[in-house]
Amino acid sequence: MGLCKTLLAGAGALALAATAASAQKKYDEGASDTEIRIGHTNPYSGPASAYGQIGKTIEAYFKMVNDKGGINGRKITFITYDDGYAPPKTVEMVRKLVEEDKVLFVFQTLGTPSNTAIHKYLNGKKVPQLFVATGASVWGKPQEYPWTMGWQPDYQTEGIIYAKHILANVKDPKIAVLMQNDDYGRDYLNGFKRGLGKDADKIVQVATYEVADPNIDSQIIQLKNSGANAFFNITTPKFAALAIKKAHEIGWKPAHYLNNVSASVGSVMKPAGLEASQAIVTAAYLKDPTDPQFQNDADMGTWRAFMDKYYPNGDKTSAFTTYGYAVSSTLAEVLKRAGDNLTRENIMKQAASLKALEVPLLLPGIKINTSPTDFYPIQSVRLQRFEGETWQLFGDVLSNEAD
Repeated sequence: MGLCKTLLAGAGALALAATAASAQKKYDEGASDTEIRIGHTNPYSGPASAYGQIGKTIEAYFKMVNDKGGINGRKITFITYDDGYAPPKTVEMVRKLVEEDKVLFVFQTLGTPSNTAIHKYLNGKKVPQLFVATGASVWGKPQEYPWTMGWQPDYQTEGIIYAKHILANVKDPKIAVLMQNDDYGRDYLNGFKRGLGKDADKIVQVATYEVADPNIDSQIIQLKNSGANAFFNITTPKFAALAIKKAHEIGWKPAHYLNNVSASVGSVMKPAGLEASQAIVTAAYLKDPTDPQFQNDADMGTWRAFMDKYYPNGDKTSAFTTYGYAVSSTLAEVLKRAGDNLTRENIMKQAASLKALEVPLLLPGIKINTSPTDFYPIQSVRLQRFEGETWQLFGDVLSNEAD
């Protein structure tokens, strides 16, 4: 009888231990003891293909992570598809990721139009749409869309900062705007107008383009003919380079402000021509790989070693490769904090609990902060001006609190 009780007690203890061990691990579809499946879309082809370097950098980053043993012992399966910057294709690819590839969440899907097309679908499915690659203000509305979070500074804040800088530094400003004719362009323009406030009438001409347009020559000529002495260039990389080059060719030299998402030396300034790119101003929150002041920076050294080993064909003069590395580092931290609770709910909980997080390659003084009511991880920037062959930072750290 005593032996029987001992055996029963031992069996009970084993059962309790097994239950406790099981309780410590929670998985949703796309996660297991050995794997975390992450979905992604990127325009590897089409008019925004310059951004393809972001997706390739992310893929290389998680190969590095896997080579080091993964995250909490789990390997990352990163599944990325080309959507060509075409929203219908994004919808098709994201449905495939969720319904066929069974990913735990999607990460860094690129483009305002593309993310808008999958926004309601992913929130309806309660699948995290995490750290989207667009600064549209709609990505920071957890009350309406609790499964979607941005990462980079939002476009409206950036537009406000440019507007205030123009008013403070351009005498009697007459402002011309070139913008992509979609939600991406409109978001920037709305912020810009907010920053101008009562001086919104200083905008004398707005020209638009479509992503399928072959060039924007006529728009740049139209903007020059408006008499504008300040220019807000709201474009994706292909059109940013074309606008800079054309303005130089026709001798138009306004105070030129370029949106951050197109401020890549390798993908924009060099194709446009370094001479044509002089004195352009943009916002920055990441260390630029061409900036001499960061040549001996520890983060930059680690990034270069990563590029050499895992993405040797990548462009080391492109801000898109540093961006891909920094946003991947942010996700890696979220997954580490999630531990063995790899549910979609906990992924969002950890992403919304980042306090003064320092991520490799962010500029000094810029940190990531989120909360259940704040889905804008990066809210600060510095301004920089293109001089010679690189960007030169100037001024203090600026934030949306300046609004």
